[in-house]
Amino acid sequence: MPRMWSLLGVLAAVVSLLAAYLWWTAHRVERVHVRAQSAERALDAHLVRRAAAAAVVAEESDNEELYAAARLALDAEAEERESRENDLTRQLQAVALTGEGTATRALLATSRRVVLARQVHTDLVRDALTSRERLLVRALGMARRYPRPQYFDIEEPAMPAPPLPAPTSPAVPLEAVQPS
Repeated sequence: MPRMWSLLGVLAAVVSLLAAYLWWTAHRVERVHVRAQSAERALDAHLVRRAAAAAVVAEESDNEELYAAARLALDAEAEERESRENDLTRQLQAVALTGEGTATRALLATSRRVVLARQVHTDLVRDALTSRERLLVRALGMARRYPRPQYFDIEEPAMPAPPLPAPTSPAVPLEAVQPS
């Protein structure tokens, strides 16, 4: 009789560990999909800001092609969004953007944020797709509640390097520093 109780204890421990692992896996699948959806919304917001900033720069410089590309990117439907954003990126690369002017600096800053947001989005989509491919997740259908995340493929804009901040203190030559 004591042998049966120890067998039941081991069986209960194994079932508990399996249940904990299944709960952890389901929670991981949910978390990575929620993060991928959040990254998609953040990327969309940065793309809208970039298109709006490009429209302002185009108006200031009387560049009709850039303005048209920015308006098309702002008004694009979901299925044509990638191509419109790529058109805007190509138009931005054709324009010589200097750091002069508030609108141009805002455009450069939002373009850098778009690059970062796309990298984060790509990483999270890859993680979500990897979690969906696991055998246990597929067998138990843990990811069926969530839409399959999609990559957003746009060209990387070639932006000029950000200006270096002015030094706040005068430069001291190394020879003038006294060793202690």
